[in-house]
Amino acid sequence: MGGPSMRYYADLHVHSRYSRACSRNSDLPRLAWWARRKGITVLGTGDFTHPKWARQLREALVPAEPGLFRLRDEIDREVLRTLPPTCRGPLRFTLQVEVSTTYARGGRGRRIHHLCHVPDFDAAGELTRRLSRFGDLASDGRPALAMDARDLLEATLSAGEGSYLVPAHAWTPWFGVLGSKSGFDGVAECYGDLADHVFALETGLSSDPEMNWRVSSLDRFRLVSHSDAHSPPILGRNATVFDTELDYFAIRRALMTGEGYAGTVDLYPEEGKYHLDGHRGCGVRLEPAETRAHQGKCPVCGRRLTVGVLHRVEELADHPAGRRPSTAGEALKIVPLPEIAAEVLGVGPKTKTVERAVDALTAALGPELPLLLDVPPRQVREAGEPETAEAIERLRAHRVRRDPGYDGVFGTVSLFGDGGPAPADGRAGRSGRSGRTAASRIPGQQEFQ
Repeated sequence: MGGPSMRYYADLHVHSRYSRACSRNSDLPRLAWWARRKGITVLGTGDFTHPKWARQLREALVPAEPGLFRLRDEIDREVLRTLPPTCRGPLRFTLQVEVSTTYARGGRGRRIHHLCHVPDFDAAGELTRRLSRFGDLASDGRPALAMDARDLLEATLSAGEGSYLVPAHAWTPWFGVLGSKSGFDGVAECYGDLADHVFALETGLSSDPEMNWRVSSLDRFRLVSHSDAHSPPILGRNATVFDTELDYFAIRRALMTGEGYAGTVDLYPEEGKYHLDGHRGCGVRLEPAETRAHQGKCPVCGRRLTVGVLHRVEELADHPAGRRPSTAGEALKIVPLPEIAAEVLGVGPKTKTVERAVDALTAALGPELPLLLDVPPRQVREAGEPETAEAIERLRAHRVRRDPGYDGVFGTVSLFGDGGPAPADGRAGRSGRSGRTAASRIPGQQEFQ
């Protein structure tokens, strides 16, 4: 076994530099650096079917606990050398790849994304061999394959003992198993006679567990949230919480049985770029009821609207909001620390000012996820950060202002509205800032999701 049980954050949907539209900085040392800075203990490798990335994984990773890997000592020493002592927690990798299947079923074209997880390099090699018949694995770290989703599941299960598949960002309009453009009305419909082997479902950036709980057919799945990071600084914007030993098979068992599954960490779903319906070209954003009133057409140009995740959830929901199934875990929410610092300081989240502020916060108080979710606000104030402490209190109380995303346009979430945080001396909030400027955008907003 992998040792004593511990509570930790896992991000099991990641991409390397070999996936399209991904940062050239997405190499193992920088992924490892950012994972520790975020407070992630188990990180997906991404892209293990890509031949160049697979070679780098084999060269840089060595076995750790069952089904998990760590960086070679000489590589890890260099990563740790540039991190503050507060951010040097354990880090393990698990082999993972996102696969896109393109096929026709039921008279419709289907483009569905899936996460494939395997416990060792032998299984990774076997799955790579099986998938190589269906597309060019060297062209993209997220390969697009001409095969049925059911057949991908079969190939994954046959790759090696303990291999499993999770539908990726299940509600995304074009690529989700339940998406409005090319998805299905149920997971079983997608995976057919093998559907019972699917036991977890990824929420995606535009939905959260509470939205999924409205659909009773999803009750049997453990909901997972991951970053789908296309650059290292975006790691941990969504994550899954486990309370198990460090062990690939313990993670898999937690998802199958609930034993050791604690819940998820999510951005507010309004920040996702497919939350509401709309037409980006005309700047039209609509609630589901408004879309129905316009018969699904843009009120400006008459073209079909992109139906967002909230609308699609309402189409399949058979329960009102507020229901909590027995399989549910904690449903934690965050606003990324750079966005909080940007609001406090009145500047953009990618500025050097914010970078220095976040460096100082994490050096003093530890990694981002524990800081946002666990560290007492009193401790943040004692570190000389009263405005950040106030932001964290607002976050934990869900006192946020939301401006939802639609049709590829990211939404924004603000903790202070337009007034800004109140300085410690009680004067009015800082001037020259707006709650809906670039300061509220997700860093890396060009990413796919």
